Order: sequence, then C-alpha cells, then structure tokens
Amino acid sequence: MFNNAPHFVSVIADGLLVTIQATVGGIILATVLSFVAGLAMLSRYTAVRAITRVYVEVWRGTSEVVQLFWLYFVLPVLTGFQLLPLWAGVLVLGLNFGAYGAEIVRGAVQSVPKEQHEGCVALNFSPAQRMRRVILPQALVEMVPPFNNLFIQLLKGTALLTFITVPEMTHQATVVLVPSFTGDVALIFTILLLFYLVLSIVITFLMRLLERWAARKVGRMPAKREAAIARGGGVA
Repeated sequence: MFNNAPHFVSVIADGLLVTIQATVGGIILATVLSFVAGLAMLSRYTAVRAITRVYVEVWRGTSEVVQLFWLYFVLPVLTGFQLLPLWAGVLVLGLNFGAYGAEIVRGAVQSVPKEQHEGCVALNFSPAQRMRRVILPQALVEMVPPFNNLFIQLLKGTALLTFITVPEMTHQATVVLVPSFTGDVALIFTILLLFYLVLSIVITFLMRLLERWAARKVGRMPAKREAAIARGGGVA
C-alpha cells in the first residue's frame, strides 16, 4: 500500500504551487475587499451602505461553486471575455471571502470602546485621522483571530478550483492519481489531507505573529502573558 506513497506525494506536490498562488491571491483580494466593504458599511451615506450590503449578501448568500461556474462559464457567453481558470478562481475566492471579511472588519471597528471615539473628537482629529491613528490599530487586534479562520477556509476553498481544471492539489489527486490507483484511494486522500493541514498550520503561525505585532503596537500584552499575570495576581 505504501510503496506508491513517494509517487503520490510527488504528484500532489506538483499542484502545491498553484494552491499557494490561489490562496495568496485570494487572501490579498479578500483582505482589500474586507476593509473597503467593512468600512463602507459604516459610512454616513445610505447609498454607500446599501450598495455594500448588496455585495455582501449576494456573495455570502449564494453557492461558491455556482459563483465559480458563473464567472468561468457564463461570463464569457455574456461578454466574450474568458478569464484564465486560475484568475477566475482567485476572483471568486476573493469576492466570496471578502464578503465574509467585511463583517469581521465592521464588527471589530464597532467593538472599539466609545470613549476612544470621543477622545478623538476631543483632540480635533478628522474622521480619517480617527480611523487611521486610533480606531483601526485597536480593531486590527480583534480582527486577526477571525481572519485566521477565514483564511484557512479560503485555503480549503481552493479545492473547488478543480471543477474548472485548475491543476491544484485536489485536481492532482482526483484527476491524475485516483483513476490510475483506485486501490490506493485512502492513501492518496490522506496525503492530500496532510498537505492542507500543513498549509493551515503555516497560515495560523503567520497570523499569530501578526496578532502579537498588532497587540504590541497598541500597547497590549500577548494573551499568554496576561493570563500568567492574572494567575500571579501582579505585574511580572
């Protein structure tokens, strides 16, 4: 059973770079859209809030697979413009998870204590200065853990790109390996699971570094140190 394991690892690894490209591209686009849409939902202008809410509800409320098929198969029929498979996948991942991320940004900004907003007004900060210097740095600390979960979900969502023939890891396993090694299906998919697990651990590690950096920037202690101090009953 395990004699073919090195070959399976090699073939699945051939799709690793494409999976990483789709994940990183999706994360970048989703992050940008999350902040733009999340802050737009807090706009004083009703039209801006309404347009943003439509985007969020449409992309959260429809199937990710159907979104992928629509962009890749339907859009060319309507416009004559055919997206490359990988770019179509990145676009769907970014738009879909950006809609979820918008709610994370909105909620984190609203969680900043009201006193912080009042202090900014007392210091005569402009709305942009308030957001950039005071509100967003504090909100970022609250955003990182849910964004960590979101990015891991996005990584797993790259497996859907196999439906439009993107040669990522799941495509390599299901299209290249399984038809030729039907007796080793369990081993093939176990190896595939391990690939995704390792990538998820890498994302979590990087996001925890970001969380610690963001906490230091606003003068907060890491959670472990806070817990240790609380148990000790004093300052370490």
